[in-house]
Amino acid sequence: MRVVRRVLFFIAGIFILTLGVSLTIKAGLGAGAWDALSVGESKTFGLSVGKWVIINGIILLFVNAFLQKRRPEWLAIITFTLIGQFIDFWLYVVLEDTSFSSFFIRFCILIIGMLLLAIGVATYLQPKFPTNPIDNLMLSLHIRFGLSLGVAKTIGEVFAFVLAFLLHGSIGVGTVIITLFIGPIIQWLNIKLLSLYKKWTR
Repeated sequence: MRVVRRVLFFIAGIFILTLGVSLTIKAGLGAGAWDALSVGESKTFGLSVGKWVIINGIILLFVNAFLQKRRPEWLAIITFTLIGQFIDFWLYVVLEDTSFSSFFIRFCILIIGMLLLAIGVATYLQPKFPTNPIDNLMLSLHIRFGLSLGVAKTIGEVFAFVLAFLLHGSIGVGTVIITLFIGPIIQWLNIKLLSLYKKWTR
């Protein structure tokens, strides 16, 4: 029963975070750095945003292995494949015909999306299943250099921001907001959700 609850926590986290990602993209004010990169790759080279999430995940799988001086965490393929598929589900099925007109509404959608993204990441990390290589980069920096999760996440976001800018990704005010605030929010939520997770999986 405990294993089932861990799996449910994991899936729920991915479900929430991918909805958050999709809302930040649909807001049209600039997505998170990694997602802006995927959107830019999709527009430039074709394929869906979710497919590029998967491709980037494969690349980062090997980058993380190099940083941690260990073999690639092959089971993480399941995680970033699920994330990519869920993002495509939200973007191209649920939200495909959804658009937001006024700047105020788009900004609100952006903030809601960012919060859902942070909640989702902090949730799916709790069961300690293989992480998305993007988040594993955060954990790698956290473990290797003794950085807090918030600082490590921010460093990863800034790195992706530069790449997205160079590749003409979906950069905007939303990208800056998410880059600056997503790390600290996850750091704060991680403590709250850890307590909830421990109670849930007793």
